[in-house]
Amino acid sequence: MTKACQILIAILLPLSVWAETSKPNVVFVLFDDIGYGQPPSYRENSPFKTPSLDRLAQQGMRFTDAHSTAANCTPTRYGVLTGRYPSRIGQFGVLKTYSKPIIPKKRLTVASFLKGQGYHTACIGKWHLGMNWVDVKKGKSEELPIGARMTDGPNALGFDYFYGFTHARNIGGIIEQDKVVANVKGIENQPMMIKKALEYLDARAKEDKPFFLYFPVCPPHSPIVPAEEFVGKSGMQGKEGKYGDWVYQGDHMLGRIMEALERNGQAENTLIIATGDNGAAGRSYEPLRDNKSSIYEGGHREPFVARWPGKIKPGSTSDQVICLNDLFATCAEILGKDLPPDAAEDSVSILPALLGKDKGPIREATVHQAPAGLAIRRGDWKLIALRSGTKELYNLKDDLGETRNLIDTRKDQGQKLEELLKSYIAKGRSTPGPVQKNEFDFSWDKEREPGKKKRKKREDKKDKGRK
Repeated sequence: MTKACQILIAILLPLSVWAETSKPNVVFVLFDDIGYGQPPSYRENSPFKTPSLDRLAQQGMRFTDAHSTAANCTPTRYGVLTGRYPSRIGQFGVLKTYSKPIIPKKRLTVASFLKGQGYHTACIGKWHLGMNWVDVKKGKSEELPIGARMTDGPNALGFDYFYGFTHARNIGGIIEQDKVVANVKGIENQPMMIKKALEYLDARAKEDKPFFLYFPVCPPHSPIVPAEEFVGKSGMQGKEGKYGDWVYQGDHMLGRIMEALERNGQAENTLIIATGDNGAAGRSYEPLRDNKSSIYEGGHREPFVARWPGKIKPGSTSDQVICLNDLFATCAEILGKDLPPDAAEDSVSILPALLGKDKGPIREATVHQAPAGLAIRRGDWKLIALRSGTKELYNLKDDLGETRNLIDTRKDQGQKLEELLKSYIAKGRSTPGPVQKNEFDFSWDKEREPGKKKRKKREDKKDKGRK
């Protein structure tokens, strides 16, 4: 080897090592059914205790206008991993234990993208995006036999490791990689999940490789089964006390993640985000209107806190309108990588906001969804387009509670938002790039047609009865 080659290697090797070690770890903690008004850092007089999430907000940035992709579980998780609005595949409801997977293997996910950039990837917790069972006959959700195998789950979508369960109603069936490994009581599930997550972080500390941990927890979604060590920890009484303990247990798991990152020396090079998949079930928190499954703000406005030491200013706040879909594009910008045109079509990088370098709105607009239909938000204005054909318009700056429908008095604003929503639908994307194809027809008239046919049949039967 010539001296010149030795010098060149001496110059380039440190640069390649720096490039690898400069990639931050990413930890995404997703609470299930947490309300915007539950953490005290978001509502000062909240009766709930979420000390870990509140501490994370003190150490990082708290977003006040963050939104889940949808107002219910499955579609939001689709958006988190694909960076795409779930309405594009017609996913408005939630999946069951034996539901088929809704993310095709050919679609790039944030996990497969990061894996391609040298990351080790893991999903530990609730999946709820479907999987194909190989040797199981459909039956009761809680009766998945040990040893049963599945395909096209997390491992097929970019996750090196999976340990979790299909969804909350089947919380007892524990799956590792592609096989059912245990059937447990609901109260045992979350302690098992956090134990495995901590083991994962400890193992990653021994490897010189960045990692992505997606940790979707169960609390505060039902079943409300706080472990014995958390009973009474919320300080709340009666049934509300049990729910409060469950909220506290979920927050405690976040705290254990934070402690592990510190213990392993991983915290300084880790972007950790904690947020929720939709509003609280049956619990509204003023001034937001409604709760889980609603197209109104209480259905999808979420707590969202992020910490990245040395990058995000501690104790900072952002009023940017952001979406959980934005994880994908944010990771891509952090790594300085372009995304292919058929990936993350509705994901926008929030890195400028995280770094405090945003000069204006990051998103042109944001589309929300609930089982009842769609909404589009741009600036202070929000247009709701229900499947029934009804439209509503609100100015959230003046009316955050969505009490005054301005659809008849501000037709100009309603028309502009409707045109923008239609353009997003027609282009198959809401970000710059070539037109993409939707897998769902957005004609609400066609959506209503089956109902009309059923009504017509009932009317025909009535007519025959009269004859």
